[in-house]
Amino acid sequence: MYGDSIPYYDKFYTWKDYEAEAARLRTLIEEHKRSDGRRLLDLACGTGMHLPHLRDDFEVEGLDLQPGFLATARERNPGLTFHEGDMTSFDLGQTYDVITCLFSSIGYVRTTDALDATVGNIARHLRPGGVALIEPWFRPDLVKPGLLHVLTVDEPELKLCRMNRSEVEGNLSVLDMHYLVGTAEGVRHFTEHHELAAFTIDQFAAAGAAAGLDHQHLEEALSDRGLHVYTQTV
Repeated sequence: MYGDSIPYYDKFYTWKDYEAEAARLRTLIEEHKRSDGRRLLDLACGTGMHLPHLRDDFEVEGLDLQPGFLATARERNPGLTFHEGDMTSFDLGQTYDVITCLFSSIGYVRTTDALDATVGNIARHLRPGGVALIEPWFRPDLVKPGLLHVLTVDEPELKLCRMNRSEVEGNLSVLDMHYLVGTAEGVRHFTEHHELAAFTIDQFAAAGAAAGLDHQHLEEALSDRGLHVYTQTV
């Protein structure tokens, strides 16, 4: 999935207000969490952009599958703990009061079996009274083939363009992302193949029930993609 684009990832998302999202997360956590602790694990943490805005209120850690993202996250957040692992199968041997999985990263698990495994794994790492917040990819009824999307970056010594046309295969959004990277040395082109699952609300609810977690879907929370809130029995 992510490879050559990792050094440019944050430049494409300068429009994203991580500070405001973290403030909203704090409110949601206080509304739903019943445990007394403040340990927070961010799954698929990427470059760790949410964590600087959460570390004053929580003991934060991150986990990601991509070493390149983790290297950036560690540089950005000195002193914090980061783990390399797959959200479907990680085992940290400890529990947390809050587990987050944001910016549609859950879509990369691709299948309902993997969704069930991920939510089950989250349940095993949640303390009694703990809360998990998962921001999904778009629901199936909102995923359309043929949509065009482009992001650009225009800096004096760096020009970037990322463009894709969406395809749909079953419950998967298939995105072949084309990148142009322009520097003084020349213009480089490369592509990345991404597949994200469009899970239904019922599938998220069923994954929670199988894991013994209470489930609530919020239509609007961090974005128009909604938010799934799971709570562990006290």
